[in-house]
Amino acid sequence: MANETLDATGLKCPLPVLKAQKRLKNMAAGERLAIMATDPGAPADLKALCDTRGHVFVSEEEVGGTFTVVVERNA
Repeated sequence: MANETLDATGLKCPLPVLKAQKRLKNMAAGERLAIMATDPGAPADLKALCDTRGHVFVSEEEVGGTFTVVVERNA
C-alpha cells in the first residue's frame, strides 16, 4: 500500500506535517507515504498539505489513538 513509512507518533503539530512534507519531497511521483501520528489534528493537517501541494490524500485510519494517513506524491 505504501512505499515508505514515517513514524511521527508522539510529535505535536506542526512536526508531523513538516516531516511528511520533507519526506514527500524526496519521493517520486506516484509513490505513497504512510504517516503514523498520535496528534489528533494530524489527519486534517495532512489533508490540508495535500490540498495545497497537489498530493493525493489516499486514506486515513485510526486504531488505538494512532492515526495512519497514506499520501500519494503528485508530480
